[in-house]
Amino acid sequence: MRYQPFGNTGLFVSELCLGTMTFGGQGELWSQIGDLQQSDAERLIGRALDAGINFIDTADVYSQGQSEIITGQALKNLDVPRDEIVVASKVFGETGPGVNARGMSRYHIMEGIKASLKRLQLDHLDVYQIHGFDPATPIEEAIRALDTLVQHGHVRYVGVSNWAAWQIMKALGIAERHGLARFESLQAYYTLAGRDLERELIPMLQSENLGLMVWSPLAGGFLSGKYTRDSQGEAGSRRLNFDFPPVDKERAFDCIDVMGKIAKAHGVSVAQVALAWLLHQPAVTSVIVGAKRIDQLDDNIAATHVTLSTEELAELDAVSALPAEYPGWMLERQGDYRRQQIDQSRQR
Repeated sequence: MRYQPFGNTGLFVSELCLGTMTFGGQGELWSQIGDLQQSDAERLIGRALDAGINFIDTADVYSQGQSEIITGQALKNLDVPRDEIVVASKVFGETGPGVNARGMSRYHIMEGIKASLKRLQLDHLDVYQIHGFDPATPIEEAIRALDTLVQHGHVRYVGVSNWAAWQIMKALGIAERHGLARFESLQAYYTLAGRDLERELIPMLQSENLGLMVWSPLAGGFLSGKYTRDSQGEAGSRRLNFDFPPVDKERAFDCIDVMGKIAKAHGVSVAQVALAWLLHQPAVTSVIVGAKRIDQLDDNIAATHVTLSTEELAELDAVSALPAEYPGWMLERQGDYRRQQIDQSRQR
């Protein structure tokens, strides 16, 4: 297991992060994703720790808070030293019937951290992330609230999930201008079947030195190897009941065809190839893997040992390439000469 710096900080996290969305099974949506209870969740967490994973991600809305409860109790039951684990959670989604029980207002963030720490049985979170963008709340209000949590010791670092590049840049500008804690990470969807964030988000992350936590690296199981043009997955597969995140299935099947060939050459699963491709991407800090069974988690962990050749990476990049869009194609065209000048100067 390799460890990466977390954004522009001295914190190091494992290249795989254990996701806990399969814990709890409370509520119609979450029961379709997973319903692991305490003992099974503890086995998964124990296996992840044994493999060197030091990073766990949860959220207040997962199974209506039950995921945080199970995660916190598991860390206690397994007697995990607090300084050996990095715990991340999120705030934004609806946590109650009240009109203010959602969003990224100071009100909701302050209530959210208290509830999450109580469920997790912790005195602080290592990473606290805004789970989505709230058009009803000024960005500065949210940034100031998160900074308060950092100043009070309830949170070590702050991050964001599912924001656009311009929104993150605005937040970074506000934080820099006022000397507030800044976002150190983005949690975002990224797979061979969905490389959209390469247009704006990844260049921004690399420019500003933010970490990238990848959610749904197998596209909701679509890249697990269970789905082909001739097979729609085994009974109980998540995609059969919860077809998310959206993918261009024909384009994804083209990717799976190439992934299958590479997987066969390496003697590994298709899922391992999908994860290995992400682990080869320079912008990726940690890939969040979730599982319902130990064998699934073991297969995901094994992806850290898969080394893809330059030729294999090029083949995967080609089959999954994004169609050209403006202004990308114009930036490429107009900047080509200057890039050549830079390359030539470096060769001298």
